[in-house]
Amino acid sequence: MVVVSTAAIGVLAWTIGIPHGDHETLSAATVAGGAVPGGVSIFDDKHPSVVNLDPDLLGSLRRAATDAADDGVAFVVNSGWRSPEYQQQLLRDAVSKYGSEKEAARWVATPTTSAHVAGEAVDVGPTEAAAWLSMRGTEYGLCQIYANEPWHYELRPEANESGCPPQYADPTEDPRMQQ
Repeated sequence: MVVVSTAAIGVLAWTIGIPHGDHETLSAATVAGGAVPGGVSIFDDKHPSVVNLDPDLLGSLRRAATDAADDGVAFVVNSGWRSPEYQQQLLRDAVSKYGSEKEAARWVATPTTSAHVAGEAVDVGPTEAAAWLSMRGTEYGLCQIYANEPWHYELRPEANESGCPPQYADPTEDPRMQQ
């Protein structure tokens, strides 16, 4: 039941266009800041969104992606590391889309609080990959942090022994966002 719900939420979120990088043509500067036009392989050794991820997070993701491929599931990075400037652009876009900073904060963090800017978060796609991680991510220390973002994963090394911590409903409940 949870996997179906997670996958369904992921489809809904991508359908309504949650802002974490439009998949349109992007400028070279925006791509250098971490924008991902259409997703890139977790094995891409050149894209800033991938190579600037925390090495431990990247290693866990690559191990999970290798095992998922054995199940016929391919991982792409829809968003990984982001520059502070690109994160600020995403936040401005979210405020415009949702009408207020308070509502935008449910989806996009500030540059100073974003785990993406620190290279400690990745948004995985497609929906099948996020669903695969929702079932098996703890084996790799990969945890879904926010219930409203089934694509967003962060490394919690202790998860493979003690499980993932409880999810926050959205980023506004995360104490890290209150800085």
